[in-house]
Amino acid sequence: MNTIKVLVTISFLGLFLFSCTRTTTKTFEADFTGEYARIYTGEEVTDCPDGFECRVVVNFEGTATELGNISGTFNFCACGPDGKYDPTDSYFVSEDGDTLFFSCHGKVIEGRTDDHPEFVTSYWRDPFVFLGGTGRFEGASGSGTTDDYNSSEDPNSHHRWTGTITLKK
Repeated sequence: MNTIKVLVTISFLGLFLFSCTRTTTKTFEADFTGEYARIYTGEEVTDCPDGFECRVVVNFEGTATELGNISGTFNFCACGPDGKYDPTDSYFVSEDGDTLFFSCHGKVIEGRTDDHPEFVTSYWRDPFVFLGGTGRFEGASGSGTTDDYNSSEDPNSHHRWTGTITLKK
């Protein structure tokens, strides 16, 4: 009888632990517009690798799956060799106040591709990764690709991201 109780107890504990660590992976899509808040140059540039000549701060708003209405900030080294930017210290804040951290790096390319509207002046299509967060985004992971551009019609950056996000259940 004691053996059965021990096995049942172990089974329930195992089930409980398994259910606490389960995750779900979902499609992630985000559309948002950024406002260049600050561009640091010269001696103002700190904490950037050699070769990066500016630090850029962009505040943004938009929508994203799993987050609803979003706001957030990009803070990254830019003006690097061949238009590179890296590393980013960035995050989304969901409409309920939870934060999702991410990082991306890549290269800004002058001009546009054939699938861009005529008003695109530069673009970047680079990888991003999720780095956890607060609240329901604690332990979040995932990745995807940016599809971003600057425009001759306004002073903003425009962003469309697609990928996957893995969340704890």
